[in-house]
Amino acid sequence: MIPIEDKNEKWTLFLDRDGVLNEEIHGGYVNEWKEFRFYPDTLSSLQTLSDFFHPIIVVTNQRGVGKGITKLENLHLIHENMIQEIQKNGGRIDRVYFCSDIDSESAFRKPNSGMALQAKADFPKIDFNKSIMVGNNLSDMRFGKRLEMHTVFITSTHPEMDNTHPDIDMIFPDLSSFASWMMSKIC
Repeated sequence: MIPIEDKNEKWTLFLDRDGVLNEEIHGGYVNEWKEFRFYPDTLSSLQTLSDFFHPIIVVTNQRGVGKGITKLENLHLIHENMIQEIQKNGGRIDRVYFCSDIDSESAFRKPNSGMALQAKADFPKIDFNKSIMVGNNLSDMRFGKRLEMHTVFITSTHPEMDNTHPDIDMIFPDLSSFASWMMSKIC
């Protein structure tokens, strides 16, 4: 269980992108904005979560850029459009960090901590002990645990996962269920 109960406490939310905010392309990459599909309740969930967290950070591995499959300018356009759609619907993303490195040993590629440390440099008030990492892969959970964050596993792409894994603090089927849990804890 995550010990979050006071709406006035300053908690940070780290979110993976593909498989959490939008549909993941199995065996491929979201290469253009026209391929990006929010999950049905993502926009309303982010509106809810915006009341509880500051900042809200997206941390996403984007190996397709490093492989030359996804154009960097397309990735930037995807993120700009994603943020605009979220804002139009009353939510927010304060910053997006991505790692396009192919090498799994890259300091910035999850589960390594580079993107979180970049976020901490840009948002010095981030306290990793008062941060939640939400993702749909065990690499997201390891990323969070390496910095002593609380972790939430979304089963969108791995429905077989259960919460017996030591890196998973809580498990939900989707971001909407997590947002509902947050409302029940704080409101």
